[in-house]
Amino acid sequence: MKKEVYYIDPPKTCDVCNDAIGNVFYDCATRLGGWANCCEPCFKKYGRGTGTGLGQQFKRQRDGRFLKTKG
Repeated sequence: MKKEVYYIDPPKTCDVCNDAIGNVFYDCATRLGGWANCCEPCFKKYGRGTGTGLGQQFKRQRDGRFLKTKG
C-alpha cells in the first residue's frame, strides 16, 4: 500500500503571482527557472509537469491538510 504524503506547513500564497492558494497547489520546477509553490493557473502557464525532477501536486483534504496526489 502506498504511503500518504502530506505537505507540512503549506504555502498560503503562490510564489509566482502572490494570489491565495486554493484547494490545489504545485511544488514544481518552472519555465522561469528554479522551483516554486504555484497555484493551478500559474502551474499551467509556467510549470514543467509532475514527476521525478519536475514537481508534485497537492490537494486540500477535508481536514485542511494537503495530500500529495501526483508526482
